[in-house]
Amino acid sequence: MALSTGTTLVYLFAAALFIFGIRLLRSPQTARAGNLVAAVGMFVAFVVTFFEFPAEALTLVLIAVVVGLGSAVGGVIAVRVPMTSMPQFVAAFNGVGGGAAALIGFSEFYEIQLAGGDENLVILLFIFFSILVGGLSFAGSVIAFVKLEELAFGGSVTFPGQKVVNAGLFVLAIALMVTVLAGGPVPVLFAGILLALALLLGVLLVIPIGGADMPIVISLLNAFTGVAAAASGMALGNTVLIIAGALVGASGTILTYLMSNALGRPLSKILFGAVAAAGTGAAAGDGEEKPVTSGGADDVAATLAYDADSVIFIPGYGLAVAQAQGAIADLMRTLEAQGKDVKFAIHPVAGRMPGHMNVLLAEADVPAEKMFDLEDINDQFAETDAVVIVGANDVVNPTAREDGDNPIAGMPILNADHAKRVVIVKRSLSPGFAGIDNPLFYDQDKTMMLFSDAKQGLEGVTQSVKNQG
Repeated sequence: MALSTGTTLVYLFAAALFIFGIRLLRSPQTARAGNLVAAVGMFVAFVVTFFEFPAEALTLVLIAVVVGLGSAVGGVIAVRVPMTSMPQFVAAFNGVGGGAAALIGFSEFYEIQLAGGDENLVILLFIFFSILVGGLSFAGSVIAFVKLEELAFGGSVTFPGQKVVNAGLFVLAIALMVTVLAGGPVPVLFAGILLALALLLGVLLVIPIGGADMPIVISLLNAFTGVAAAASGMALGNTVLIIAGALVGASGTILTYLMSNALGRPLSKILFGAVAAAGTGAAAGDGEEKPVTSGGADDVAATLAYDADSVIFIPGYGLAVAQAQGAIADLMRTLEAQGKDVKFAIHPVAGRMPGHMNVLLAEADVPAEKMFDLEDINDQFAETDAVVIVGANDVVNPTAREDGDNPIAGMPILNADHAKRVVIVKRSLSPGFAGIDNPLFYDQDKTMMLFSDAKQGLEGVTQSVKNQG
């Protein structure tokens, strides 16, 4: 359907807001504003679309009710979801987008068939593409959510001939598309079967993927959703949907590429390697009891106050769970008041998603110039007096440097074990998200374990440092 000049201009304005919003997301200091700017762009695009196309009054009322209900549910969830559940939150919302794209494609195809089935071949290709990719993204995102929430499919779920089955399903989906395009019988039924195959493919592609690789998979599925949305926009002739989908697809692809490189995890290995969440050789729970050096808040405070002029904090998922960003910021300021050089080392997927730790620390007023990425700080650990690891595990696990098929083999890690002293604040010796033990725990000459909730432990250390100072 042809758009009026006014609608086209408003769509371009909304697209400009999308792009500017993404630009602002590059920094934790401007991320909130970027999110708001992009949301305003989407609202503007929706309003103009609502009034652009003619529809019956009842249809408009139904649309308004559904949009209002969805907005209310989304707003409540966004306010209530904890930062620790942000990866699941992203996966869930991404899945909704993929599912919407798939349903748009299917409904558009159904409308075409009701009208006699006379449609441009290119448009039909876009419709089938949105059904296939959108359905795959929806089902894969659901499985990602279930895995991250630890509801089911823990670790890597595989079965004999899994890759052959996946390839066969994909070939069957392509065959269905070709059959319909060639004028085959019962096209709507075939389109429904295509959607079912897409959903099954999404499940089978994600269930073998272990926890260590899940952030990359979520990013990839996000890119899939964007591409499916753009294809839906092409089928509908909706400019703003094409632009928004292309932006999501491009940004998701770039993020996937950057994360894959940062973690040393080729996409081919992630998608087809079936890496288990408990690797060989270093699996947790092997029954062997190993001695550790543990201490209390006073012991840690003495190490930081008297033996360390330079300190690097490494925050992880445990810090986010305990909401200890304020406590670690207070300890930073206390140490700096005593003339210590304090920095923060941020792994690309600390907290399971890129940027997670940066946002948490920014909320606690930790200056951005004190947060260093892995490649910028790794060479400094050897010259650092003390490293304080708070709730992190996999991102400092030396096992990643070993060859083999463990879940984090080849993943770049923070060189915490190169520092002169290491303090680990953790509730227990339990493994990280990848499910493997960390030999750094048992280095009795260098490592001190502070078994505590992250927030309580850091608050105790801060008070003890003040007392000793």
